[in-house]
Amino acid sequence: MADSTFDVVSKIDKMEADNAVNQARKELEQRYDFKNVGASAEWSGEKILLKASTEERVKAVLDVVQSKFVKRGISLKSLDDGDPYPSGKEYRIEIELKQGIDQENAKKIGKIIREQAPKTVKSQVQGDELRVSSKNRDDLQATIALLRGSDLDLDLQFINFR
Repeated sequence: MADSTFDVVSKIDKMEADNAVNQARKELEQRYDFKNVGASAEWSGEKILLKASTEERVKAVLDVVQSKFVKRGISLKSLDDGDPYPSGKEYRIEIELKQGIDQENAKKIGKIIREQAPKTVKSQVQGDELRVSSKNRDDLQATIALLRGSDLDLDLQFINFR
């Protein structure tokens, strides 16, 4: 019997992220407390750029954007938001979207699997994802539960369960 496998990935649906930013932009245009403060949320390449006239306002814009991401089903672990910085007469925050599993986090996940998962489970890094295999499907499901319960700075998805 062949091994059962699944892939551990960390990806963001680009369309859902785009929808979240558009919803946040619409809310910023309509809300009274954001009138005449230059509040905006827009894409700047692969990053999301938030602008407002004061540091407190740009933090409020960040809160609105984060709430829209949560409503669209995107974890806040996938967002890497920086600190507010002044730019001319306004303050800005850049949000970067985390895609893929970097080598450092792949090693952390591999270590968790080696130390805490059932002994039949093996993992290997394949680019920016992790392939986990075992002869026993129940062991793989226990591994998924283990990884969901672990405290990592990544939003993990489990795909291609075969």
